Amino acid sequence: MPRQKRSRLILTPPSIQGMTATGIPKRSSEKISLFFEEYETIRLLDYQGLTQEQASTHMQISRPTVTRVYESARRKVAKAMNEGKDLIVRGGKFHFDDSWFHCNSCNANFSIKDDSEKKCPVCGSTDLISLNEFYSASV
Repeated sequence: MPRQKRSRLILTPPSIQGMTATGIPKRSSEKISLFFEEYETIRLLDYQGLTQEQASTHMQISRPTVTRVYESARRKVAKAMNEGKDLIVRGGKFHFDDSWFHCNSCNANFSIKDDSEKKCPVCGSTDLISLNEFYSASV
């Protein structure tokens, strides 16, 4: 029996929930799920330009695991692009290092180290959604 998969550290929640293929008639079953850890490897390696060793340190997993996760992510993105399917970011085994929130008033996403002061740093609103709970519920 294989050992249990370690939770991967995601530094920031995704800025999107997915991407839609344009120019293709909508079909509700034509979606590809990109796990949060796959999104994070693409963000760290391709967007931020980190090495796989640096990304593994950020995510608190081994470098060979980063390689496997990255390869899976690239295949899913390539399949979505070539077959005109929607790409949805959800699921996987992950955790955030901070408490992340979304402000319903100004749509800002931000992290709070101390949960005692729960208000938006941009507009001061207290109408917030915990992204940690939101994303954990969608797993």
